[in-house]
Amino acid sequence: METWNEKKVKLKQKFTILMDNDLSFIEGHKEEMFIKLQNKLGKSKEELSKIIEGL
Repeated sequence: METWNEKKVKLKQKFTILMDNDLSFIEGHKEEMFIKLQNKLGKSKEELSKIIEGL
């Protein structure tokens, strides 16, 4: 099972617009991170979940 840090690297490779601070996951603040990613990438929460799960 991949760690979040490994998935972060793959997300940054897939979406070069993303920066480390866009992907900073703070325990209990997952929703805030998803909102940032939705705004930056123009994807729905469901789309983002599938992308992250598929990494």
